[in-house]
Amino acid sequence: MKKVGFIDFYLDEWHANNYPTWIRENAKETGRDIEVAYAWAAMDLEGGLDTESWCEKQQVQALNSIEEVVAKSDYLIILSPDHPEHHEQLGQIPLMSGKPVYMDKTFSPDLETGKRMFELARQYGTPLFSSSALRFSTELFDYKNTKKELEYVATIGPGIFKNYAVHQFEMIVSLLGIGAKRLKSLSTKHANLLHIEYKNGRQASLSQMQHADFQTHLQFGDGKGVWISQCSDMFPKLVDSILTFFETRDSPVTSEETLEVMALLDAGKTALGKRDTWIGVQSTDEEF
Repeated sequence: MKKVGFIDFYLDEWHANNYPTWIRENAKETGRDIEVAYAWAAMDLEGGLDTESWCEKQQVQALNSIEEVVAKSDYLIILSPDHPEHHEQLGQIPLMSGKPVYMDKTFSPDLETGKRMFELARQYGTPLFSSSALRFSTELFDYKNTKKELEYVATIGPGIFKNYAVHQFEMIVSLLGIGAKRLKSLSTKHANLLHIEYKNGRQASLSQMQHADFQTHLQFGDGKGVWISQCSDMFPKLVDSILTFFETRDSPVTSEETLEVMALLDAGKTALGKRDTWIGVQSTDEEF
């Protein structure tokens, strides 16, 4: 039985509360001999379950340190999805372990931190994978490997920029790859609108409103287009991709694409404070 260890800022959060069940369901469906066995958190969520209570509820053993989780686990999941500023600290020992590490979205608080984490993983031969689940939705997956040339991608989605823009940028990068040149914001008080230009003339837009569902419009170079009206099955497909990554040690998402998402987030943060001003997107062409 392969053991998965969770490392989190605090465990009583939506991803940690659901991943164990999804992993068990996948293991049952696929015959994988794997389980979430261990967990550690830096703190307890005020007003939520403490670590011991969470572990008892999830049938997971609470451990006393990150070092102990790393030592006992075959595979590692670093969570803290809404607090990526803690990922570098939470991930330091796991990224030096040589054991496959999945790091939840948002990968890093900025591009430079993301580069440091990939470099640390590379130095120690540690496979590292991070992604938003939106990349793995059934509808998007059907089109991201199309041989048709994409001219324009327009994404729509909910939430605030800090926690949810990563999902739309992940969708855009999964379709257009790396090479974003610059972006600008035409946002209002309650809605974000970012326009992105690529070096080869392709373009994309991100529209973010609290009430919106995740959707995507694809414009192909031949004049035809596709409207993806929903994004479904993303978490089951993400979990299957994580477990396949654990088994093969091969990430389904390149470090360059993950860092491109971080570069777009960096540029987007700046653009939101400088309306209608082009902001350069830092290149992520480096090898890792």
